[in-house]
Amino acid sequence: MELWDAYNSNFEKIEGLTLVRGEEDKIPDGVFHLVCHVLVRHKDGTYLLMQRDPCKSYPNMWEATAGGAALQGESPLDCAMRELREETGIVAESLEELDRSLASNDMSASDKCIHFRFLCVTDCDKNSVQMQEGETCDFRWATADAILALPESVFISWPMRKHIK
Repeated sequence: MELWDAYNSNFEKIEGLTLVRGEEDKIPDGVFHLVCHVLVRHKDGTYLLMQRDPCKSYPNMWEATAGGAALQGESPLDCAMRELREETGIVAESLEELDRSLASNDMSASDKCIHFRFLCVTDCDKNSVQMQEGETCDFRWATADAILALPESVFISWPMRKHIK
């Protein structure tokens, strides 16, 4: 069972309240959990794209982030570094926070999360990227122009587009 910390809309942790993955419909109004995303830019200027596993939601679509939900007791930065390592094999020494936001204005049960977005600049061996079984099935490095030209039908990282330059 995966446990999450609870937060209010001001990004403050709510002590004494624990959320459970899979029970998002039970999250009270005004309560959120953390989700972290990491945009990976190589020092040569290209960005890492990961293709989602065919068994996941949004199957086979491309995204410009590694990421996922923060575990109970995990800071946004710790979550982002863990997700980056698990999904790509890239170990970052530091990440830059790009922005944070509430998921949406309609706040349906599945949208009750706070998104933290980070940038990882790396000089890793571009062929050393590791895919996480059940999460990703392919990867590629692409220029900003190539990513920004992708149609919405194949690319799901639209909130990150403003950070791709």
